[in-house]
Amino acid sequence: MTDASFQNREGKALPSERINAFAEQVQGDLIQPGDRDYEEARHIWNALVDKYPGAILKCRSTADVVAAVKFARDNNILVAVRGGGHNVGGRSLCNDGLIIDLSLMRGVHVDPAQGTVSVQGGATLGDVDRETHVHGLAVPFGVISKTGVGGLTLGGGVGWLVRKYGPTCDNVLSMEVVSADGVVRTASAGENPDLFWALRGGGGNFGVVTSFLYQAYPVSAVFGGLIVYPRAAAREILRTYRAFMDTAPEDLTVYVGLISTPDGTPATAIIPCWSGGDLAEGERAIAPLRKLGEPLMDAVQALPFTAMQSILDDAFPAGTRNYWKSAFVKGLSDDVVDVLVEQAKGMTSPLSGLLIEYYGGVGGRKANDANAFAQRHSDYSIGFMPQWTDPAEDDAQINWAKAAWKAIQPYATGGYLLNYLAEGEQEAVKAAFGSNYPRLVELKRKYDPTNFFSLNQNIQPDTWARTSHK
Repeated sequence: MTDASFQNREGKALPSERINAFAEQVQGDLIQPGDRDYEEARHIWNALVDKYPGAILKCRSTADVVAAVKFARDNNILVAVRGGGHNVGGRSLCNDGLIIDLSLMRGVHVDPAQGTVSVQGGATLGDVDRETHVHGLAVPFGVISKTGVGGLTLGGGVGWLVRKYGPTCDNVLSMEVVSADGVVRTASAGENPDLFWALRGGGGNFGVVTSFLYQAYPVSAVFGGLIVYPRAAAREILRTYRAFMDTAPEDLTVYVGLISTPDGTPATAIIPCWSGGDLAEGERAIAPLRKLGEPLMDAVQALPFTAMQSILDDAFPAGTRNYWKSAFVKGLSDDVVDVLVEQAKGMTSPLSGLLIEYYGGVGGRKANDANAFAQRHSDYSIGFMPQWTDPAEDDAQINWAKAAWKAIQPYATGGYLLNYLAEGEQEAVKAAFGSNYPRLVELKRKYDPTNFFSLNQNIQPDTWARTSHK
């Protein structure tokens, strides 16, 4: 157990009577060091991030969030906001300060007549999928069901339906958000439209989103799964994949991973998902990817979308150590393919992976300033994703990711996917926001001029930037 205390930003401990008065104001549990639930509450998915908050408030309502924001503001306390806790950078934790934990706020309400879904800010993708699937609907989310909807949506959100319906942030109709001043605002096309623009891709810079209203679509069964080939076939597969995606219909999303099988054998995995209504057509569309040699495994089939959404869950278990580097590339040229195959040889953990994702489709036909998500015109995303369990391997695993990322830089666009930024990558944040960055700075100055919400992919308001490094 640590000797962590509840401190303000100046390092001064808060008087116990002030903390007790705050605890009396809220319905949720205020968990502090020494409490029975503290150890469990302070851990997140990525074990590489190990921090000791001064307190964790398990919020039960928007009113709890408002109380927490006002308490932290009035006492100059550092805050972090936790939804699903699945962000690789661990931005939902901090030392000494207050965690505004939304994990008990997981309500989901589907309106099948309108094709919309109201979701509380602490829900996971799996929570939403379970409810929408009953009605034959789905929201375009990510690919891991344990991911929180909040962080995913605010950072953009790409997954199995991205080519057909665009990123998650394009499919939000409105949000309820608690701003840095403790005011509850609605952000939509009709109310606070500038805030609505910023929240859709601007990360957690502008407040705590306590609920989302999403557009859902008629997706129930899909045709997809895993095809696994030997790693020796990686070059041929990646070149075929490039040509295949050039003409693939937008009903079809396909990712490729240079991974290891459960017994540690290096392999090349193709992960397709056809979301069109005619599954037989999807089977025909995917067929060329099943004939690239002798597969080690072919588990492509018709399956519920909920099963597709969780197909990679076991590959990213809680409690492992993770560090990601990513890049968009200008195209999957032969030179890029050669670099990726060569760099994959440096993976020493069988849990690690090198992921190639192709987006394109409907999202790429919108302007980059349609909302704050600025990377919609970059089709290929490359993720270097070491995963391991032994802390003694930290340096080696992180160094592999950094070296592989450096090797791909001659072919990179200079952009980044916001949600793939690991801890300590602040220098990449501005590039991730791209041409939208100046407008985001202005909106940060309007809604959070003191940078109250700083533990995120942070946008520093000009007033803060001029004073914080003196």
